This record gives sequence, structure tokens and C-alpha cells, in this order.
Amino acid sequence: MEPTRRTFPVMAIALISAAWAAASAQMPPAPKEKTPNPFFAMDTATNRQLPPDAQAALVKELGYDGIGCDIRQLPDMIHAADKAGIRLFSVYVGANVDPAKPAYDPNLKDAVQWLKGRETILWLFVTGAKPGALEHDGRAAAVVREVADLAAAAGLRVALYPHFGFYVQSVEDALRVREKADRKNVGVTFNLCHFLRADREENLEAVLRKAAPHLYLVSINGADRGGKDWTTLIQTLDRGTFDNVRLLKLLHSLGYTGPIGFQGYGIKGEPREILSRTMDGWRKILAAAGPPTP
Repeated sequence: MEPTRRTFPVMAIALISAAWAAASAQMPPAPKEKTPNPFFAMDTATNRQLPPDAQAALVKELGYDGIGCDIRQLPDMIHAADKAGIRLFSVYVGANVDPAKPAYDPNLKDAVQWLKGRETILWLFVTGAKPGALEHDGRAAAVVREVADLAAAAGLRVALYPHFGFYVQSVEDALRVREKADRKNVGVTFNLCHFLRADREENLEAVLRKAAPHLYLVSINGADRGGKDWTTLIQTLDRGTFDNVRLLKLLHSLGYTGPIGFQGYGIKGEPREILSRTMDGWRKILAAAGPPTP
């Protein structure tokens, strides 16, 4: 059947669309927008039961800059991160002030050799006594010094990880132990959920100002203001009443350009959904916060 005049514009549009689709298929992907703070997923969100390769691939697919893992996942996570082309930002490892127990994880000496030459930070939590039992500070400082010296020999840094209920529970605890340890490669972490559990929100700016000169890492998540347990204090980043836009603006005003990790401990759901929702939330927070002012 002979085409009518009306069909020619339709055919032309179809041909143009097909040509554009073919050209687009050959075009390289748009470069990823650079942000002042690399954003990574802690393995509390990627599900430590999944093989490291699967965790790293998922994080890469969803647009995260990398991953942080527990020391028990090394060296497999190193290989997985390299394969996926992402950065391994942190390795979570424990120290202990109880003299009857090992001073630190027995795998640490191997771990620092596996990590040698990388930008990975040792995320060091400290247990073995109740928070505020300052008589253990000498032991804590000695242990941190030993870990720091092991790390320094491999070109690595150590960030003390405040954890509610642990000996180093607050940012102030971490700063105190860091000062007594007296090592240049030791800094501190701001963990939002542990800060909200152990401190008061109105102290946020003062705490960040104290930490800023030594702040190596930050972890965030969605949280409810006035939350009392991990269910309310650890949520995907698109949920919660806590103002993460204000937090990011504060960090930028203090000159923090380091990594920010998503804490996903205990959030129910599949890793893909948790990480997808969080990435959507992160992008909205970035847009609302705007670029850092010089």
C-alpha cells in the first residue's frame, strides 16, 4: 500500500529516533559528578553473609564510591574491591584494654601487610572496660600506640571509632585517648548513631568543632530525633527526623572533605533496597546542602 503524506513525518521521526539510539549506545557514560566527600557503604548495610564479590559489585552498581568492611573479610574484600574498581575505605578492627585479653585482633598484623600502600583506614574500636573508667587510659593509649606503629609501617592511618557502651564511647573519649597515644597517624571518627545514643543533639556542633582537626572518618544514617534504640537511630538515609542536611553543612563549614560512610546495622530488608533508598537520600541531602563555601 502506498504511504500517504501523513505517514512521512512519522517515518522520519522513527528513523531519527533509531539513529539517535544507535549513536547513544556507542557514547561513553556521563562522568560521575564529583562531590566533596566520597560516599561509601559499610558492610553492615551490604550484608556480611554475601560473598565479598557480590557486596562490592552491588555497591559499585548503585553508585557508591566504595565499601568498608570487618577485618574478618580480608583479604577477600581487597580483591573484590579491586575487581569492582571501588575503594576499600575502612577496615573495622577491635582493641581491648583488659590486660587478661589480647590487646588487639590477632589478624591485624597480617591485615596491615595486605593493606600496605592503600588509603584504607583502620577503624579501631576499644572495649574491655566501662565508658568513663579513666584508670584504663594508660593501657588504652599503649594499645593504640602499638596499633598505630604497625599501621605507620605500612603507610596506614588509624581512626578511633566511638561506640556506645564500649570503653571509647564518645568523640571526647576518642580525642582523649588519641592525645595520650601521641601518634601522628591516629585520628577520630564521628559516628552519628553512637553520638545520638551517648550524647545530646544540642552538643553536635561543639563536638564536631573539637573533632575537626583530627577527623578522619564520618558515618551517617537516617535517625529519629530523640530516638532511644538502634531501630530509631539507624535507618536508611531517606528516613528519620534528624537533619542530615544540617550535619553535612556543619562538616563542610569545618573543612571536612574526608569520606562519609553509611551505617546500616540492623536495618531490616534486602541490601539492594537498603542501599538504593540510601543513595537516593544521599543525593537529596547533597542537593539540599549545596556545595561547600570556600
